[in-house]
Amino acid sequence: MKKVGLVMRKIQFAESQGPRVFAERLRNIARELGVEIVFISPERHVSGHDWIPGYEHEKGDLVNYDVVLDQIYGEGIEHVIYTVSGFTFLKMFLPKSVLFPHSFPDPALTGYEMMKPFYSIVDKAIVQTEFLKRQLDTVFGVQEVDVIPIGFSEELANRHFDPDSVVDNRILWIGRDEENRRPDLVLEYARRNPDKEVFMVFGGLRYKESMKKYDIPSNIQLRFALSQDEIFALMNSSKVYWSCSKFDTFAMPLTEALAMGKIVVKPEHPCYDHISSRHAFAGNERNWFELVNMAAASPLRVSMDNRDYAFSKFSSSVMKQGYQDFFDRWLR
Repeated sequence: MKKVGLVMRKIQFAESQGPRVFAERLRNIARELGVEIVFISPERHVSGHDWIPGYEHEKGDLVNYDVVLDQIYGEGIEHVIYTVSGFTFLKMFLPKSVLFPHSFPDPALTGYEMMKPFYSIVDKAIVQTEFLKRQLDTVFGVQEVDVIPIGFSEELANRHFDPDSVVDNRILWIGRDEENRRPDLVLEYARRNPDKEVFMVFGGLRYKESMKKYDIPSNIQLRFALSQDEIFALMNSSKVYWSCSKFDTFAMPLTEALAMGKIVVKPEHPCYDHISSRHAFAGNERNWFELVNMAAASPLRVSMDNRDYAFSKFSSSVMKQGYQDFFDRWLR
């Protein structure tokens, strides 16, 4: 079985959110395609937090190259997918390496200036959206780019789908306690709309501590490090899924929300253009609260248009076909 290394940060493997979910899903899909995905991450000079001085992620990546290379060489690996720009220099040692970004040097993201130099030497990438493919070309001149979504689990989306279990005043938000995710807006919405039941779901247990700095309204329910099963069950019971982030490379929960037939409220930023079904409404800070309330008041309990769109565009079957085509060319 051909081996492919998947290089991610230690914290990405540790948390119950996008990167870890992607890693597990890619490993399972690759196994079906006759490819073994080997997880690789640095163990030293790393922090459990994003921006502690001296431990900024890109710096941590640079001082861990020997650790990462030892793991790669020890496994006899020639093909590598790396998910963070700090490991771009891997292509000096492993010409058959490709970037799959979980972040992107957009001004909306913390640390984007630190990312930019690394992106200037990227030559091959897999991205999740056509928007990112255009950005890699126009901003960094990278033209060898495949678009493959992080496919949601069709099994979970079918097992948990039950329109009769929808709670009409339940709003769901999934994110991190980070400025660009705007958890402050969700808290303010809950304060102004005490008739709504608002769930805020965070990928890591570390956010239990950071959320203590906020005054949490009584109609907010906080959840941390939920399993995929728990996410889909909660998603099913919610009437509206709301994302108010400034920027996303893919926004996996948004595609899962579509798959569960949720009415979706999302940002206007073009990075969300792929979330474009009939009952997905784009807004901004000035009108999000009104959009969320209108979505909650809709006579529709679920949107089958959103669900059908998600299954056709973002399912694990679509992801599997994308990687089958990619591996056929890349591993040849």
